Amino acid sequence: MGIFDKGVKKTNMNFFQKLSRAIVGKSKVDEEVLDAVEEALLSSDMGVDTTLKFIDNLEDRVAKDRYVSLDELVDLIRDEIGKLLDINGEEEPVVPFDFSKKPYVMLVVGVNGVGKTTTIGKLASMLRAQGKKVVLGAADTFRAAAVDQLTIWAERAGVDIVKQPMGADPAAVAFDTVKSAVAKGADIVLIDTAGRLHNRVDLMNELTKIRNVIRRVVPDGPHEVLLVLDASTGQNAFVQAKEFSKATDVTALAVTKLDGSAKGGVVIGIVDQFRFPVKFIGIGEGVDDLKVFDKRAFVQSLFSKEDIEN
Repeated sequence: MGIFDKGVKKTNMNFFQKLSRAIVGKSKVDEEVLDAVEEALLSSDMGVDTTLKFIDNLEDRVAKDRYVSLDELVDLIRDEIGKLLDINGEEEPVVPFDFSKKPYVMLVVGVNGVGKTTTIGKLASMLRAQGKKVVLGAADTFRAAAVDQLTIWAERAGVDIVKQPMGADPAAVAFDTVKSAVAKGADIVLIDTAGRLHNRVDLMNELTKIRNVIRRVVPDGPHEVLLVLDASTGQNAFVQAKEFSKATDVTALAVTKLDGSAKGGVVIGIVDQFRFPVKFIGIGEGVDDLKVFDKRAFVQSLFSKEDIEN
């Protein structure tokens, strides 16, 4: 069983059930089959623009190569989806952290409820298990629950946390966090931020202020701005990606809750539309259920017939 099979099983089943119904008795890939592929991808929330681009490419390939069997069609689909997930044509696996920079500073953004704080906690556990020295910054000072939740994760992972009382200036927390990390010789800093999109100007100003104070201590920081999205929200995830990309320089994605949704196509659509690489995906509630993203393994799991055949 691949590491992503559990996370994308619902999307996989939804896709192949629709495709199987359309291809039964067919000797070639016709308009009905292509319509079924289009419908299945749209229902997985891959997005209209990306789906139409994909179908155009698929039609060209089918016309050229004359794929006729389900096996051949699935191989073709995997190949075309893999191309959509490439960023600037890069084929190499994504590198989640650059430890040549010390401390490596990651700013984590996203709306409330997407699993942002939990993702930070799981990243801290992952890094701690690798022997890295981690410092967390609880800069979501607008919700007491966010600080409390991150504190619990810090204790569970056995890492340091910098926090201040609710209502404190988030930038002050970020400044204290990176200053503490440098003093302690930490390898990585993970900073939680407030998950608000009610006023993009306020959000932009806050994140800009956080960036500026980080650079007083780490001149080239933050090295990563990780946007956390909830796959189960479907098209809302596209809206959030759009808004956060306007508010700050998002550099990568973490996509959570794939295991509870048939919306796995949202990963493909957002990468295609916004050109953000996916670095992590969440496929369950367990501490080990946050995985470093592997494009090939993801595509293989997303379009695998084994669950239909067994």
